[in-house]
Amino acid sequence: MDIKKLLFGLATFALLISSVPQKVAAQWSLGASYEIRDEEPENGFGVRLERDILQRLPIVNLGLRGHFSYFNEENSLSRDGVTYSRELTNYDYGLAAVGGVSVGLVAPYVGLGLGSSTMDVNRDDLPEDSPFDEDGSDSAIYWNGFVGAEISPVPLLTPFVEYRLEQVSNYENLDESIKEGNGRLIFGVSINF
Repeated sequence: MDIKKLLFGLATFALLISSVPQKVAAQWSLGASYEIRDEEPENGFGVRLERDILQRLPIVNLGLRGHFSYFNEENSLSRDGVTYSRELTNYDYGLAAVGGVSVGLVAPYVGLGLGSSTMDVNRDDLPEDSPFDEDGSDSAIYWNGFVGAEISPVPLLTPFVEYRLEQVSNYENLDESIKEGNGRLIFGVSINF
């Protein structure tokens, strides 16, 4: 392929994209969410910051997202006068590329990214001869994919629902009862600015 033809084609494409009318839209959004998953801890909260890129495309939305999620749960069990309690804390953060389309008030989207997840286990009130470790902590790198939809009844606030699927490598330093995260259902709202 001739380099002049390639450059001419790229210049023509850039000229066509720049001549398309651009809708007025926010470039940033900050969101808060409630998250539900099957693994312990099951309920948590999240924060996400998203930046739109390539806003000149008429229907297609492309962006970059950073997210942080926090889960915490305490379990207690009493047996033969001995109380065993365990506090699980899981937090994760990551970056992802997001793509979607705007169809009226609804904007479905998909995304793919990488992140890191940390699980902390704190055990209290254990007898000295307990077979359980007192504390444990482990981190893992993961990839995630997600699908969701935003609804924009007003330009400033955007409610959303999302399903995120994560593939976390097994935590090496924690016991078998703690599984890696798989999927989570996310409900939230974003403020656009």
